[in-house]
Amino acid sequence: MTTVDIPTPDGIADAYLAHPADDRPHPAVLMYMDAFGVRPPLKAMADRLAAAGYTVLLPNVLYREGRAPVLDLPAFIGPAERPALFDRLRPALRALTPEAARRDAAAYLDWLAASPLTTTGPVGITGYCMGAALALRTAGTYPDRVAAAAGFHGARLATDAPDSPHLLAGRVRAELYLGHADQDTSNPPEQIDRLEEALTSAGVRHRSEVYTGARHGFTQSDTAAYSAEADARHWRALLDLLGRTLTP
Repeated sequence: MTTVDIPTPDGIADAYLAHPADDRPHPAVLMYMDAFGVRPPLKAMADRLAAAGYTVLLPNVLYREGRAPVLDLPAFIGPAERPALFDRLRPALRALTPEAARRDAAAYLDWLAASPLTTTGPVGITGYCMGAALALRTAGTYPDRVAAAAGFHGARLATDAPDSPHLLAGRVRAELYLGHADQDTSNPPEQIDRLEEALTSAGVRHRSEVYTGARHGFTQSDTAAYSAEADARHWRALLDLLGRTLTP
């Protein structure tokens, strides 16, 4: 487990790299962070995926603002801490436009393809909160390079905006899994339905599930939204998807 630097058209993105305890190449997984960024709980998730047999790249997608951690975070993020943290994150989040995300994704995929620690062929992606939208955008922008993509407690996946992620559904060739939180104002039922309709109409292989009683951020163990039950369900779904779609 180490930190690597990835050249992008906009600068250098720092990233956490997790790999099984051997020198052999393994299928690549690109893990997209939530807004709070690359930090110990997310690194632990990358480590867990690596232990299952994958080479996992967890980039700091807010690198334009600085290296991770972009913010000094409390050990536990509760409702009282969230507003001030998002106020401070807002400039960095605004800088990550869909076009910037497209450029960054190409750099991440190129780095994984060139690494001796990865096998050849398309990659898997998993994304959390805003990372779910990044996963969907990457799968739709680089369809030949992505075998599978999962998104959990995603935010604003199917809005009325002209650059909403769901509008890329017609380009997706990967198999998708989406685990939605039903207690999530950033991804209301009408957006879940709109995304489902777009994927179905485009013929995308996918499964979309709503986690009853789960809140936005249910996989993130350092937040008040964490649910051990929903997190365990997320791991079952993610490992099933990757195990069926990535070449050993």
